[in-house]
Amino acid sequence: MRVKEAMHEGCTWCSPDTPLSEVAKILRDEDIGAVPVGENDRLIGMVTDRDIACRGVVQGKDTSSLTARDVMTEGIEWCSEDDDLNAVMQKMEQQQLRRMPVMNREKRMVGILSLGDIAHAVVLKQCGEFASAVSAHHH
Repeated sequence: MRVKEAMHEGCTWCSPDTPLSEVAKILRDEDIGAVPVGENDRLIGMVTDRDIACRGVVQGKDTSSLTARDVMTEGIEWCSEDDDLNAVMQKMEQQQLRRMPVMNREKRMVGILSLGDIAHAVVLKQCGEFASAVSAHHH
């Protein structure tokens, strides 16, 4: 199975100068756990709800003046939509990643692969295989 078959297509992203309050609204309104940060047509980071809490709120800074760049995680791992899902799952497990941006051949972000996406895809595949097996003609 390829990443493309499991990923959540499309994603909302923000620029590094997006106010933290706007990033939080994106997380809430889209019901997502992370927002990719892009600059000059490149993925430069991700902001999670945990980043906002741990790097913004806990440090006692005035959160009204913070931007995505102030709290984002840099050096983001990503995968290709054509990558083998099992290989990407191993990479996510080794690096303890809950989600991974997905790029196409032109290095454009086309989606996000999350733990939930993987679980859903694997269950659907197993259900399809099971249905085929029990529906096969008996000889």
